[in-house]
Amino acid sequence: MRKSLKQFKSRALARSDVRREYERIAEEFEFLDEILKARAAAGLSQADVAARIGTTQSAVARLESVGGKHSPSIATLQRYASALGYRLQVRLVKGQGLSTRSTRTRAKLARAG
Repeated sequence: MRKSLKQFKSRALARSDVRREYERIAEEFEFLDEILKARAAAGLSQADVAARIGTTQSAVARLESVGGKHSPSIATLQRYASALGYRLQVRLVKGQGLSTRSTRTRAKLARAG
C-alpha cells in the first residue's frame, strides 16, 4: 500500500464510526478477496466463470462486489467455487468472548432499548 493510502486509512480508522463500519464489513472483504484470488489463480475471467455456471458476466461482477443489494445463495456460491475447481465450505465460528447467553441477553437489551 502506498504511503499516502496508508496515512488516509490510518486517519479514517481513527474515527470510531469509520472503524465500526470497517470492522462490520471486514469478513465480507476477506471473503471477496479470497474468491478474487481463487479466480485469478484459476486464470479465468468473469465471463469465463459466467459461462461455466450458466449466468452473465454482470451477475458474476455483482457476486464479486461489496455491498450488493442481494446476497448470493449458497447454491450460487457452490457453483462459483466449482467453476474455479474449489469446494465451498461454510462454517459457524463462535464470536470472541460471547457465550450463547450473552448473545441472547445483548439482543434482548437491544430490542428493549
